[in-house]
Amino acid sequence: MHPMLATPAPSGVLPRGAGWAFEVKWDGVRALADVRDGTVRLWSRAEREITPAYPELAGLAALDDVLLDGEVVALDQGVPSFAAIAERMHVRDPRRAAELARSRPVTFLAFDALRVAGVDLTARPYDERRAALDALTLPEHVSSSPVYDDGEELWAVTREHGLEGVVAKRRGSTYRPGVRSPDWVKVAHRRTRAALVGGWRDETNGTGRLGAVLLGAPDAQGALRYLGRAGSGLTGVSARAVQEVLTSVALPTSPFADEVPAPDARGTHWCEPTLVVQVRYLTRSPQGRLRQPVVRGVRDDTTPDPWEAP
Repeated sequence: MHPMLATPAPSGVLPRGAGWAFEVKWDGVRALADVRDGTVRLWSRAEREITPAYPELAGLAALDDVLLDGEVVALDQGVPSFAAIAERMHVRDPRRAAELARSRPVTFLAFDALRVAGVDLTARPYDERRAALDALTLPEHVSSSPVYDDGEELWAVTREHGLEGVVAKRRGSTYRPGVRSPDWVKVAHRRTRAALVGGWRDETNGTGRLGAVLLGAPDAQGALRYLGRAGSGLTGVSARAVQEVLTSVALPTSPFADEVPAPDARGTHWCEPTLVVQVRYLTRSPQGRLRQPVVRGVRDDTTPDPWEAP
């Protein structure tokens, strides 16, 4: 099952009124926790199984036939950190995962209950699903994400504490798997997106090391639209690993449907747009380019965010 997705708030303004509930927008990895017959399986937004990466969440198996939607987060000085969770999301070796679970455990913050005691709740209103979630006795390393009535106050608090943002959810709405619904509205303090890599450039010092990546997003027709060049964020071991992946899918020509500006295209190695990276940026230009993009890490748990007109 694909999880339900939120839409960006129009003009960046949260909705108001008693018909809305407000939650923190966590900076982590979206996951569905599916518990059947005493076995828990965790699934990413892209429907990839990620259970081996988080052995400390095995206690979910004690719950009675549930399907929970939530976010796996890793804390850095009390604040969820994507950089911290990036260390965990790609681990599949059981011994290494167990070591990390002991030294830097994650928390699964559940914010929706899609099935409880074998009963499908997706057609029930949000408030009813939340009540079912709050009635569960959750194990160690699992908590329910708090719900608030005052969106403006939560917005101020999340900004003060360095959290990612706020999600508003219509109290009477059903859960629509795989749908980016206006019943869930998100606003972030910092702009981020999952983007595809369509090319890379070497460092200018002649070492052959990775210096920058060229980013893109698929439009409604599946064509790759150019988002810009990011030269910050990937260093050391992560940069070498990314360069190996990109080299293995190299192309002779650009995969972008639109023309890449000459300064960005010069010296670029093109590649198949298969690698997804998380990017933080300041704003977008009128042409849709990302301003001051920084690569935060590789994503294998999600699909790229689609192209949207700036």
